[in-house]
Amino acid sequence: MASVAVIMADPMQSEERLKHESVPLAEEIDKGPICDEVVGSSGALQKVLSLVSKVAPTDATVLITGETGTGKELVARAVHQRSRRSARAFVSVNCAAIPHGLIASELFGHEKGSFTGAMRRRLGRFELAEGGTIFLDEVGELPAETQIALLRVLQEHEFERVGGTRSIQTNVRVIAATNRNLQAAIAAGTLRSDLFYRLQVFPIEIPPLRERREDIAVLVEYFLDRYSRKTRKNISHVSQQTLESLQSYAWPGNIRELQNVIERSVILCDTKTFSIDESWLPQQQPFLAAKLKAQTELPRELEEQEKNMIEGALKESRGRVFGPAGAAAKLGIPRSTLESKIKSLKIEKNQYKP
Repeated sequence: MASVAVIMADPMQSEERLKHESVPLAEEIDKGPICDEVVGSSGALQKVLSLVSKVAPTDATVLITGETGTGKELVARAVHQRSRRSARAFVSVNCAAIPHGLIASELFGHEKGSFTGAMRRRLGRFELAEGGTIFLDEVGELPAETQIALLRVLQEHEFERVGGTRSIQTNVRVIAATNRNLQAAIAAGTLRSDLFYRLQVFPIEIPPLRERREDIAVLVEYFLDRYSRKTRKNISHVSQQTLESLQSYAWPGNIRELQNVIERSVILCDTKTFSIDESWLPQQQPFLAAKLKAQTELPRELEEQEKNMIEGALKESRGRVFGPAGAAAKLGIPRSTLESKIKSLKIEKNQYKP
């Protein structure tokens, strides 16, 4: 059997070769200080920061979950900044923004002539992050073949460039993030369960802004100071009505939406007192109303997720409920419990039998 050559990716060489291999990724590599801060003092946020301080000194893989706009990349950068890898690169990749046919090349690089248009060897993000951290945002969007390659990186710390035959050893910490329910993705067959468990070594869930109401005032002050300096405006006061409006809004877009509203308001503000146009918050509703709505919607959402997981397990087991290869064993629950769930959720198990 032919031996497979293994090469070590040297971080200094990777950075030097970056200049000569036509890889327009310099803007993706951050080796400088991180200017943005995780702002707030609420109990929910302090729990997140406590987890960050515990996991940062380790090399454990981290999976960050949370709604869109909650600051998942900011938390990932905080983990990197507090780690032993902080002097090395932090490489960010939005997996949902790269076409499926190109994602393997982006992550692992490619050899010259490996596909049409591959005019020269190209380093991937993992080689550029050597010795540092790679942040895989929206990791649930990876296609199946790339999931297998990522699983190999996590298990064996090696990969191959597209079109290559040599295994490249890698020393990169992986931090992944998603706003999707990955358990539902597993049930739907779009995410490998073994990859999920490799990614979820240390999970961190970021609470939405509506659960951090006490942080809104300090976030308003933080963004107001930033954009006042940027626009060279002297805004020194926030009207009480504006603050109350901002604190009563449910913020479906979370911190990113708040940031955008503040920036837009600063641009339009012509006085020292900051205010907003309340028509910009068309879905405005008190936090209590938002909470009551969430309480009624959550059970239905959980029931649907549970149904998807059970149906996914039944599909894999070809309708078999018990036994070593049955759905109950796949889900890790007693047969009697699964039978009860199938009945209560009105699942027709026979449709999955061959």
